[in-house]
Formats: sequence, C-alpha cells, structure tokens
Amino acid sequence: MTINSHITEFAGLPVVDFQPARLPDVAPDTVAWRLSLTDFPQSDGDFAELTERFLTAVDPGKVFALIVGDWGEAYEEAAPVDLLARLAPRLTGLTALFMGEMVMEQSEISWITQADPAPLLAAYPGLEILRLRGATEGLTLTPTRHTALRELAIEAGGLPGHVVRAIAECDLPALEHLELWLGTDQYGGDATVEDLAPILGGARLPSLRSLGLRNAEIADRVAAAVAGAPVVARLRELDLSLGILSDEGAAALLAGQPLTHLRRLDLHHHYLSGELAGRLVAELPGVEVDLSDVQRPDRGGDRYIAVSE
Repeated sequence: MTINSHITEFAGLPVVDFQPARLPDVAPDTVAWRLSLTDFPQSDGDFAELTERFLTAVDPGKVFALIVGDWGEAYEEAAPVDLLARLAPRLTGLTALFMGEMVMEQSEISWITQADPAPLLAAYPGLEILRLRGATEGLTLTPTRHTALRELAIEAGGLPGHVVRAIAECDLPALEHLELWLGTDQYGGDATVEDLAPILGGARLPSLRSLGLRNAEIADRVAAAVAGAPVVARLRELDLSLGILSDEGAAALLAGQPLTHLRRLDLHHHYLSGELAGRLVAELPGVEVDLSDVQRPDRGGDRYIAVSE
C-alpha cells in the first residue's frame, strides 16, 4: 500500500496550498500552508525561490503551521532543513512543521531523503509539532534537548534502529505524543524492541500520553514488549496499527498489564482472528478499540505492513 492522498488538516488547521499566481483570501494564521514544487505548474524556480515568494506574499510572522511537500528530486536531495533553519528569524510564529508531505506520484515514502531535524529544533525553540515523512538508511538524528515540543512523528517504510536509539537519547520533557513508523527491514527498518526499551521505560518522557509504534513488521514483538512496559500505565492512547499484528501479539497484550485505563487502542490493519478480536473488545470495556481493516495472508501465507514503498 502507498500514500495516495494529501492531508487536509494539520495542527488543527485546514490545509491551504500556496499558489504563487493566486493567493487565497485567508488570514495567514488561520490555515496550515503547504509548499510544494510539483503540484503547481505555475510555480517556477527551485524550492528556495518558491519559499521566498511565499514569505513575501504573506506575513511570515503569522505563519503558525507549515507543510513542506516536494522540494524537488526528493529521492536525491535531502529535505531543506538548513533553508528552514535560516528562515527562523522571519518565521517567528511557527509552531508546527510537517516535512515531506508527499504522495506516491511525487515520491514513494522510502525514497524521500530526510535530513537530521536537529537544526530545526535548535532554530525554533517554540516548535510544538514536528512530523517527518520518509526515512532512508542514511537518515541521522542528533540527540537534542527541546522544551516545547509536544508531538513528534516519523513516518517511514523502514526506520533505522540508530534513529530510534537517538530519539530515546533526546531530552523532550514536554513531549505528549510520539509516533514512529518502524516499517520493514526491506527498506532499512532494522529497529528492534531493544532499541525501543528506553522509550518504553518512559523515564526520559515524563509527559508522554500517546504512543504510536506503527507500520511494524515486528508488530507481535512490539506488542509483547509494550505489554510489560512502564510507560503504558500513564498513556491515554496506544497505537499499534498498520503493521503485522497477529493473534500472538494480541494475546501478549491481553496477558500483560491492564489496559483498561486507555481511552483508545488503535490496531487497525491487523491479522487477528475473530476470536482474539472479540476478546480484546470484551476484556477492555470502556476502551475505544479500532479493529478495522482486517487483513488476511495472501496465497503464499505472506503478510504485509500497510506502507512500505
């Protein structure tokens, strides 16, 4: 499966595409602006020029949410982290950033070349939401401290283990939502449950209330680790969706620590039998359990995560 449609809302705001030839009649602080080269035939030049035209057309100090789409040859050119970092003195109100919001026609998720986001976190001390899509094997992350970040997400067809370990080393005292798409080793996703152990311990994430370990080929092992993880006791939402979760993983969840305190358990796109799915609903009264999009192995018995390419 691939990503076929753009998001329509980000950071609680409707998404508006910046088109150089026609500026929408909206206040810049009421929408999430999306900048992308390939979507707008009337745009010319490179991504830096498109960005400059955007900052000239709107009041940059009133841009709260920004979505970076295709910056041009994203399969070869790394995300424009340095460009965005240099623009921090102008984008003084920026609190939410999505880097790499592309669909299949622009780039497969595993082809998107991300860059170390640490310079962004350093340049924007008030940033509250950071979402990245795409993670090649060359992606790095420098462990850092950021006191304002509330949401961090990395969408990947394969997330390298060293990136997971670096996240665990970050000091993010305000982080409430952490979402990692672990993917498959076919696309560089070699993270293990041992890499996740510091995150699941929760000591470095005192404010965490929502944890997503999604799109995982190793979903059953992740579920078993989560079943005894200290951090789970203070979560309101747990998301193990989009992966290859089977009866083995579901049974581990039910045999582990109580999950009845959760507000929501998202397991959609799963390989559970009707019996285990029924047990989850019956044994977690009051919990919103999403068991939609049930999958079945193909004729060869193979199972697939939701987003891998």
